Amino acid sequence: MNIPVSVGPMNEGERIRKPDMYVELAGPKSFGFELVKVVDNAEDKVEVIGKELDEMKEGERHPFAIIVKVSGDNLEEELEGVLERRIHEFFNYIEGVMHLNQRDQIWIRIGKESFKKGLRLKHIGEVVKQLFKEEFPFIKSCEVTIITDPEKIKEELEKAKEIYKKRDERTRALKEEDVDVFYGCIMCQSFAPTHVCVITPDRPALCGGINYLDARAAAKIDPNGPIFEIPKGECLDETLGVYSGVNEVVSERSQGSVESFCLHSALNNPCTSCGCFEAVVFYIPEVDGFGVVHRNFKGETPLGLPFSSIAGQCSGGKQVPGFVGVSIGYMMSPKFLQGDGGWKRVVWLPKELKERIKEAIPEELYDKIATEEDVSSVDELIKFLKEKGHPIVESLGKEEVEEVKEEKEEEDIKVPEISIPGEFAGLPPGIKIVLYNCIIKAEKIVITKEKEPKK
Repeated sequence: MNIPVSVGPMNEGERIRKPDMYVELAGPKSFGFELVKVVDNAEDKVEVIGKELDEMKEGERHPFAIIVKVSGDNLEEELEGVLERRIHEFFNYIEGVMHLNQRDQIWIRIGKESFKKGLRLKHIGEVVKQLFKEEFPFIKSCEVTIITDPEKIKEELEKAKEIYKKRDERTRALKEEDVDVFYGCIMCQSFAPTHVCVITPDRPALCGGINYLDARAAAKIDPNGPIFEIPKGECLDETLGVYSGVNEVVSERSQGSVESFCLHSALNNPCTSCGCFEAVVFYIPEVDGFGVVHRNFKGETPLGLPFSSIAGQCSGGKQVPGFVGVSIGYMMSPKFLQGDGGWKRVVWLPKELKERIKEAIPEELYDKIATEEDVSSVDELIKFLKEKGHPIVESLGKEEVEEVKEEKEEEDIKVPEISIPGEFAGLPPGIKIVLYNCIIKAEKIVITKEKEPKK
């Protein structure tokens, strides 16, 4: 089959903005998944179930799923997660196709220009089929099924979630102390050039798509691929999770932009984040604690910000103390944020996420962690923590955890107001505002110029 657009690594990192988008598939406002299954007798074929791209209208959003069945000598079920993560890479090889995230969090956009050139879902399926066979010669046959029929996707999605769950459970018994080698992944460097994901038995890839056993298998079957061994080296701090071998590799692979990782801290040299993370840990200074918000949460955190805004603080390969992308699997680990005090420092979770990881949260803390149903602001959070007796209150002391009270302006002081429109051209002479990595949410901003004292 002739593919009407270019295919190759030169297309990786292409961002398709909304004005350039023909259609959006799956994503945060729809649903979908990707899945690779090892079977005995896969057929070499591509099938599309549901609407093709030319049956969709420009600007529409549709559910989307892709199921890839592979067969070959020595292919084992343990390789499914490894192969599945390569779908992200193969999609992004295609001109005019943007693929983000993994598993049941995928988000795909098709560009207008590529659609006009004739790109269709059947072509995407063909590219995936051929690349799997070229990249992994041990795959003898590859069957790709692309689904856009909503009811069929819903039916298959539940099956996929069960498979994801079983994969994650395989590594639970293995701990960092049991191994001499960790693994690194740079698959997302096309979007986040300085990001290096460190995968350990206790810390799966932040995308949630690759656990320790997956990474080990990937490094063996593709030694020159994006997943590679990291010798642990000397343990410099067991609690924070600092290893000399990790620091050396991270410094090299991040082009020197990051020198040290604390695997189990969000405050001290946290790991970098790409943007594919399942959740974000964020620091709440008013209570000296942490909140965690996951990708499926549509509301606002106590900071007044949604997932997208908080995610923007640490994505792109940045190392930002107070923010770190994590997988749901890492939240199930006993080492989750142990360098910062672990679950005793967690004060807020979305209700859905809290219920999902209930077994990982210490029983005595479960009811003391707030959700969006309990609080909607930092003030309400402080009150909730006091009432529930959260340990964070005891550690801070009474004076450090006080409700934030609004200061009333004195009536006899008149402050000149400067109304700043969206496209403000400049500030009055003598006034300069410099903001770095700052998010401000306010009903009104008042800017004044102090008069110089008379000499």
